[in-house]
Amino acid sequence: MATDSLHPETILLHAGWRADPANGSVQPPIHATTSYQFESTAHAADLFALKALGNIYTRIGNPTTAVLEARLAALEGGVAALALASGQAASAFAVQNLARAGDNIVSSTDLYGGTWNLFANTLKNQGIEVRFVDPTDPAAFGRATDGRTRAYYAETLPNPKLQVFPIAEVAAIGRPLGVPLIMDNTAAPILCRPFDHGAAVVVYSTTKYLGGHGAVIGGAIVDSGNFDWEAHAERQPLLNTPDPSYHGAVWTEAVKPLGPIAYIIRARVILLRDLGASMSPFNAFQFLQGMETLALRMPRHCQNTQAVADWLKARPEVTRVIHPSVQEGEARARADRYLKGGYGGLLGFELKGGADAGRRFIDALQLFYHVANIGDARSLAIHPASTTHSQLSAEEQAATGVSDGYVRLSVGLEHIDDILADLDQALAAA
Repeated sequence: MATDSLHPETILLHAGWRADPANGSVQPPIHATTSYQFESTAHAADLFALKALGNIYTRIGNPTTAVLEARLAALEGGVAALALASGQAASAFAVQNLARAGDNIVSSTDLYGGTWNLFANTLKNQGIEVRFVDPTDPAAFGRATDGRTRAYYAETLPNPKLQVFPIAEVAAIGRPLGVPLIMDNTAAPILCRPFDHGAAVVVYSTTKYLGGHGAVIGGAIVDSGNFDWEAHAERQPLLNTPDPSYHGAVWTEAVKPLGPIAYIIRARVILLRDLGASMSPFNAFQFLQGMETLALRMPRHCQNTQAVADWLKARPEVTRVIHPSVQEGEARARADRYLKGGYGGLLGFELKGGADAGRRFIDALQLFYHVANIGDARSLAIHPASTTHSQLSAEEQAATGVSDGYVRLSVGLEHIDDILADLDQALAAA
């Protein structure tokens, strides 16, 4: 840790790195290497036995990705992080690190389409049941819990429903039961720190706002270090029973000398080691570059998105705007409670003409890019029903907040006049 600051503006520039001890390089170098010279046979044995932390093979860890991991942990207020090849890998590993065949997790219905498909189909085929519940009723998580429930899962600012999740309420239900809350914070970095509200694990698609440039793919898991896995040994057997992969190591016991990092260590030395969803050191370097400006970019994303939401409310072609600022009641109260500094860079709206109007609108855009991504510095647009959520049934699409006429915008950093001008001409064509 190069800084003890709690301010994100400083953390994003200094945490995890000061300078290269060999040559004084201020920027972390790209360590393009597969493997690392051991100091001795004893040193190698200690690394493989987890008696010491260090580099063995880049599939498991790399000095460049280690800086990114330290910076993410500092930003979120956690103890450690694990960089991965994609946000999808992060979502899968976060669950698989606790649940195995015959187990279940309880998830919010308000999810990105790729995560829904991962949970409803791929994890199901691996024997892990995902029980979907409506987060507007936090108590539903408790009702869906049984003796083999290993975790709760949700998105802070769900894409594309955009109704902020009740983090503290659901975390408080799970903790006495030994059930941790895993939060996907992809759409709300800086704006929300889920650990401050009781979450145990945070996942990111670093591809999105953390990078901001839309250049490379990546993901990450951050361990809060604040969940007592050992106190709930029966509930969390993967961390509390002998693991044959490491000669019967019990993770909550084996890593005690290293700190409260049993969860993230197991994810690294079991899942990452065996499944190999490693982040490239080049990608880690790119994310470090993007994160340096995150604290500057997020307020501008929020500012531009709010202006677009206000503008769309007055348009006759638009039947509904989906954005936290137009929500009422408990939904608005949660947005105000959990998001600080703005309501994020995403918004949705529905057109009178339904799906056909949505397609005409998308095809008419000139400044906005029509791409399957969010969080880019550029403005982006997509029609979720025919793209990101197209594998879901009509009922599943409705549960995630997607209708035939729904258009999702990821509002970028361009001048607001240019953003509105492009939306204006595209609405005219719709």
